[in-house]
Amino acid sequence: MFDSLTDRLSGTLQKLRGQGRLTENNIKDSLREVRMALLEADVALTVVKSFIDRVKERAVGQDVIRSLTPGQALIKIVNDELVAVMGDANESLNLNMQPPAVIMMAGLQGAGKTTSVAKLARWLKESEKKSVMVASADIYRPAAIEQLKTLALEVEATFFPSDNSQKPVAIAQAAIAEAKLKFIDVVIIDTAGRQAIDEVMMSEIKELHLAINPIETLFTVDSMTGQDAAVTAKAFNEALPITGIILTKTDGDARGGAALSIRHVTGKPIKFMGVGEKTTALEPFHPDRVVSRILGMGDVLSLVEEAQRKMDHGSAEQLAQKLKKGKGFDLEDFRDQLRQMGNMGGMASMMDKLPGMSAIPAAAKQQVNDKELARLEAIINSMTKRERKKPDIIKGSRKKRIAAGCGMKIQDVNRLLKQFSQMQKMMKKMNQKGGMAKMMRGLGGRFPSGGGMPF
Repeated sequence: MFDSLTDRLSGTLQKLRGQGRLTENNIKDSLREVRMALLEADVALTVVKSFIDRVKERAVGQDVIRSLTPGQALIKIVNDELVAVMGDANESLNLNMQPPAVIMMAGLQGAGKTTSVAKLARWLKESEKKSVMVASADIYRPAAIEQLKTLALEVEATFFPSDNSQKPVAIAQAAIAEAKLKFIDVVIIDTAGRQAIDEVMMSEIKELHLAINPIETLFTVDSMTGQDAAVTAKAFNEALPITGIILTKTDGDARGGAALSIRHVTGKPIKFMGVGEKTTALEPFHPDRVVSRILGMGDVLSLVEEAQRKMDHGSAEQLAQKLKKGKGFDLEDFRDQLRQMGNMGGMASMMDKLPGMSAIPAAAKQQVNDKELARLEAIINSMTKRERKKPDIIKGSRKKRIAAGCGMKIQDVNRLLKQFSQMQKMMKKMNQKGGMAKMMRGLGGRFPSGGGMPF
């Protein structure tokens, strides 16, 4: 997400870093570039105008002109104002009520609402330690109820059965009644996708909202619709008391216009963003961290939190102990590291959060992809257990057999062995110098030494 905006803003602000002194003229030139970058990212015109006016007002003030590092001072102003546009901090879900807390999901058709229900259920279970029930009041879309049932099974949420012959209000009320009997913490009600201009459907969702009085009403919107997402959210907000927004499909949106427009246009906070198709691909929306990514500074804090939540700490601790005892890092350990990376959303998700990634050419980024992780694991799986434990024995005939077993070439096997050898040397060096523990402390001490990070 934000790739095009990051490229433009990073280039513009990089020129400012070297400026010994800023004048109104070169501030004006830089702000023109920033304005064009925002418009190209499909940010709403009213948002761009307001943003540029505020930055300009602060930039021509004494705090920048007299600063020892005026270029950096202007970058900080751009950073602060971008954060202000999207909301100063993450606004978490309000679940402060007698259980069950009811969350109602609303949105357009095709925005990813039902998938977001499952993602949110998983997040509540794993991050908030809540028991969750999901129910579908979508009686119009074929197989909508069956889809939610399948997803509920995947995320291990309680599924409340319903069918197309029932009324949405009756389904929701029955689900809440059963959740009370089962002492479930949170009930998420999925609703049918609808257009803001469809008066009958909008009347139905108003009636449903009035009947169940949810503590949270979340509007799910597709980020790839750009500033139209903000307009749609505004229309829904006028009909329903929306408490927050889930921005979906952000992994497919290179512009980011929706994220930068929606808070300003609706006055409602973005609470979560969907970052992929898997049910694990939901992140709380932190404006300051998102801005850090936009300006090419990465988001290490989110990366650490994701590692804390998704990594197998038992496996990481075992690896650390194994290295301490002088036992070598082998191909089975390497395979574990590849799997850990997959659990954390893959290389694309991780690279998006690392500082300095905006400076790496797009062609180089594309070479490091999740398909390559799967290829590497397939090669290792084609080996015998003895070969994984003792990689040195893998010579000519063994390489030929391994390549045939995974449907690849001997050159692919050689490339993997070379990458493994480099990783093995790095692990040995880090272990000798106590670097593993230092690296983990540097990432915030959030997980045990040895933490399983494969770089």
